[in-house]
Amino acid sequence: MNSYAIELKDLRKSFGTQVVLDGIDLKVPPGIVFALLGPNGAGKTTLINILSTLVIPDSGFVRVAGLDPVRDKEKVKHCISLTGQFAAVDDVLTGEENLRMICRLNGLTAKESRSRSSELLNRFGLTAAARKRVKTYSGGMRRRLDLAISLTVSRPILFLDEPTTGLDTRSRRELWDIVLDLKEQGITIFLTTQYLEEADYLADQIAVIENGHVVAQGTAEELKARVGGEVIELHSTKDVIIQKIPTSGSIKEVHQTLSEMAHLYPSDTRVVISRPNMDDVFMALTSSEKETTKI
Repeated sequence: MNSYAIELKDLRKSFGTQVVLDGIDLKVPPGIVFALLGPNGAGKTTLINILSTLVIPDSGFVRVAGLDPVRDKEKVKHCISLTGQFAAVDDVLTGEENLRMICRLNGLTAKESRSRSSELLNRFGLTAAARKRVKTYSGGMRRRLDLAISLTVSRPILFLDEPTTGLDTRSRRELWDIVLDLKEQGITIFLTTQYLEEADYLADQIAVIENGHVVAQGTAEELKARVGGEVIELHSTKDVIIQKIPTSGSIKEVHQTLSEMAHLYPSDTRVVISRPNMDDVFMALTSSEKETTKI
């Protein structure tokens, strides 16, 4: 049995003269939530497209469920499910009709399709809207239906490309609960996200990618530890963070830092000392945010 659900060594991909992936190394154990973070254009979607057999890499070692996505393309397809950035549902059909259609396309009988569709509609909280046209669904409902469609046939690996983009806070939280439930069932979940809180909340392991390179990898706590100890935050009277300054947290260093900053900001500026969060990690590890610590 392969010890990794996904394994990459020196993966490279270019489109014309644009280098998108420039030597990616990753190992994803089975049964975890793995989050890939990075700025727009960092190569996150290209990487998922390679892993899901949609794009052929230029070079490198790639294994998904122990299989080569190029040489064993059809076998890999039977091991994975994919939910892209945009809901791939038919607006004219009802939620139930969308699910039954995909079930039949996946080889289920009419009876099996009805049963599986009913099960998924209930599981994703869509039973009441099952016979309504999808064009009447909210963004959160459409996203839940899209995820349900990707699970019509059980697969050991699920790819989620920015699954909560455009959702409100309540819908995003509901989808997080679904993702964690899928993990409890033993499914390996590989997701990309722009929401740092999402990676912090969901992921067992996180990789940060920039300019085609993995610049850091580890648990959320390990990545936060790389940033340093505490952070001095300067807040305006409207509680907007003006500046963040890394600190060891000692009285001497905090006093010295505040003394140096006192003449730069109004006397009513509030001081908060906090531990690094994923925002601090992202700013510290990506060059697009390295130029300044001001917000």
